[in-house]
Formats: sequence, C-alpha cells, structure tokens
Amino acid sequence: MAAGSATMAAISILIGLVVAMAIASAPLAEARAFFVFGDSLVDNGNNNYLVTTARADSPPYGIDFPTRRPTGRFSNGLNIPDFISQNLGSESTLPYLSPELSGQRLLLNIIRMYKQLEYFEQYQRRVTALIGAQNTQQLVNEALILITVGGNDFVNNYYLVPFSARSRQFRLPDYVRYLISEYRKLLMRLYDLGARRVLVTGTGPMGCVPAELAQRSPDGQCSAEIQRAAALYNPQLTQMIGELNNQYGADIFIAANTRQMATDFVRNPQAYGFITSKIACCGQGPYNGLGLCTVASNLCPNRDVYAFWDPFHPSERANGIITQQILTGDTTYMYPMNLSTILALDSRT
Repeated sequence: MAAGSATMAAISILIGLVVAMAIASAPLAEARAFFVFGDSLVDNGNNNYLVTTARADSPPYGIDFPTRRPTGRFSNGLNIPDFISQNLGSESTLPYLSPELSGQRLLLNIIRMYKQLEYFEQYQRRVTALIGAQNTQQLVNEALILITVGGNDFVNNYYLVPFSARSRQFRLPDYVRYLISEYRKLLMRLYDLGARRVLVTGTGPMGCVPAELAQRSPDGQCSAEIQRAAALYNPQLTQMIGELNNQYGADIFIAANTRQMATDFVRNPQAYGFITSKIACCGQGPYNGLGLCTVASNLCPNRDVYAFWDPFHPSERANGIITQQILTGDTTYMYPMNLSTILALDSRT
C-alpha cells in the first residue's frame, strides 16, 4: 500500500481538488475569507477552462441561476458554497482559472484551483504581494474553509468498473481505512498552511443517486453495496476529525453529516416538497440517470420539485436544504457545532 506525497497527489487529483476564496462580511462575523476544497459538488466553473468531459458550461446547466446562463456549476442554479457565501454576505464567486480573477479580485471574490495543496501556498504568495505577509497569514487563519472528501474515491474509483484496480487491491473496510488515513494527512496539511476553521463534509447517500439507480438497481432501491461504503466511511471520518481536534486542542475541524442531510429527503421526498428523489430532472435512460445532462436530454419543467438535478448532483433547492442543516443543524448533522455557532463564537474573538 503506497503512501506519501505521490499517493496524496493522486488522491488530490482524484477528488478534483479546488480552492475558493471570498471575502465575506455578515452580522455574525467580520470580513473573512472563504476557501472551498472539493469535487464537482462545489465547483463554480473551473471545468470551463479544463480539457475534460466533465463540464457544466452549456445549457440547461444554470437555467435557474440569476443570470439564467451556465456558469460551470453542476446545478440548475446555486450550489452549496454559493448558499454559504450568501450567509456570509459575500458576492458571487469566480473560479480560480477564470482570466477575470486577478489583482484585487483575489481579495474580493473567489479562488479555485484543481490539483494539490501546494497551489494553496501559491495563492497565499499571490495575496502576500497584494496585502503583505502578516495580513495574509491573518486572512488564512481567520478564514472559513469547506472541504468535501470521499465521494469520488468510491463512485469514480473503487466502484467505477467491476473488479476495479482499487477493489482488487483493497477489501472495502481496508479501503475506507486507507482513505481516512490519507484524508487525515490532508487535513493536517491544511492546518500547517494556516487553516483554523474547517467544515468537512463526507459522502452523501451515494448508492441512491439516479446514476447508481440506473446502473445498479433493478427495483429502484438504493445500491446496498455503495450505501455500505458510505455507512463505513462517514462515521470513521467524524471519529478522525474528533481525534485531530483533540490533538490540536481546539475545534478546528467541524464534521458535516451530509449523508444524513441528503438521506432525509431521499427517503421521504414529499416531506421536503419534492415529488421524487429517484429521477433526475435532467438526463436520459432509467431514472434520467445515464449520460450527461445536455440540451438533448429530458428536462423537467419545475426543478424545485426534484431532489436531483442531473444523474449525480442535487438540485439548487436540495443544495439549499443541505446548507440550512450546515447552518443550524443539531449534532445529528453537525459535530461538534453548526456553522451559525461557529460564526457567533468567532465574532466574539
């Protein structure tokens, strides 16, 4: 089992690491930076500037975004970082790879980039040139960071094809432990780079997304095997976060139980105003779960009543429900505290 920098680089690329920054001001917190690390669930448009088939830069993506145009978000409208930014009081976000992001816009908007945490260091050097080393260190120390880890390592790696290389290398429980050990290194590296408030989200109910139903479910039930992976992974992620907080002697890392947040409306969509949590709004094939969302796909007339926008990604409204639990959820959803509590505590320091 290989480990070290090469493995961490592979993991970083695998999850599509992105970094985002937005200066925000809100009643509960003074101006602060907002950084986001994650996969397509939190991408605000870097795919527009990459040679990749994973793109969201054409209709009907963005159909409900304020501009009514595709932005690179894998959503009909806003994603989770957008909703968090709104609650922080920040403006609309820009992808790091956008040519519009330069100069003072590094401070006033968002920075996102793929690949490894070394690029986060590069970002800090860019900001240092604008505001100096001491102010940059303070900006990063006081920042809010969101990191989404795990989902792609299962869906697009371990379970990508039958008898994948990873599934031949690891039994599922061993693979989960391996990922947890790698993500522990990743979070420790974030701490070394100055992170002091980090929201960590694990996987959602991966076996219940329309793409998995279309490929693995003959009866419309969630894939038991992929759900087992989520059930093993998420509690161990929360446990690891608690251990790191004990190690550092502070609540640096906050676990967001997005699996439970999404499971609530997947199991009982009508209670949340959805007509279905099985069929994607945009797609084709069983459950609209096959292929890409394009202008040729089936498209629902009312996106607000669908829990999933495309085969893999929640709708804007579902993203809003998840964000509300991040903000105000009890310890079933947020451990050891929710985001509103974090902002209130930080406003007093």
